[in-house]
Amino acid sequence: MSYASAFQGIRPSPVFLGVLAATALGGALAWFGDPGEPLSKLGAFVFVLAGWLVTLCLHEFGHAFAAWRFGDHDVAIKGYLDLDIRRYTDPLNSLVIPLVIILIGGIGLPGAAVYLDTQWMQKKKRTIVSLAGPGANLLAAVVLLGAGALGGGVPLFRQTLGGADGELVFGSGHLVFWGAVEFLGLLQVFALVINLLPIPGLDGYGAIEPWLSYETQRKLYPVRQWAFLVLFLVLLMPNPLGSLIRELVWSVFGLLGGNQLLAVLGQSFALPWQR
Repeated sequence: MSYASAFQGIRPSPVFLGVLAATALGGALAWFGDPGEPLSKLGAFVFVLAGWLVTLCLHEFGHAFAAWRFGDHDVAIKGYLDLDIRRYTDPLNSLVIPLVIILIGGIGLPGAAVYLDTQWMQKKKRTIVSLAGPGANLLAAVVLLGAGALGGGVPLFRQTLGGADGELVFGSGHLVFWGAVEFLGLLQVFALVINLLPIPGLDGYGAIEPWLSYETQRKLYPVRQWAFLVLFLVLLMPNPLGSLIRELVWSVFGLLGGNQLLAVLGQSFALPWQR
């Protein structure tokens, strides 16, 4: 099958286009607003949340497209190539809970899911299918953080006359917008790092599972139902493992050109209650 024939089955749904439009609207409000304006902060909120849903769709589309290329043509019948978020979600576990975790903790946890027929595939192909989703998050992070590096400007501290107080300024302006871009990029890095952990139920485990013995796979299978909850608690509650994961996220974020200060500002604009 050629790539041309594969792409013929890809028809972005009106729902996906609507989420894209919401992301663009939020970005516009953030772009034209000042940091102190409620409307610009609303724009940052909409941009980050809608943008997260867009990348969630791209993540699952990555899995589905890779499976399609390797012969699982049922993904087209299931609508997985339409980028329609309704196809990828169990509303509570796959959509509501991850969004709530972003809202209360600023953490990009894995969300939606696609159900693929990969058992008959070669081990290498099953690994590629598992890694295709995080690959979409990596690509999104590179694009967002690259844009932030080019457009966000260098943070400068401008000291006021007669005292030590000062204000933080960015050379390019549009601080709310670029902060939101960096924060959304940080969420992509969170999703990338967490998804690649070798924990049953996550893509990192899915990538190595084909190479494990049947007995090991059988023993680890029951862990799936608890792994997500345990991971959630590890990340939200103070503990050495959670701190280590966060440090890894920030390290990858920096390697990809992320601006930590700008991302923190973006989080404060989009999710001000987390200050």
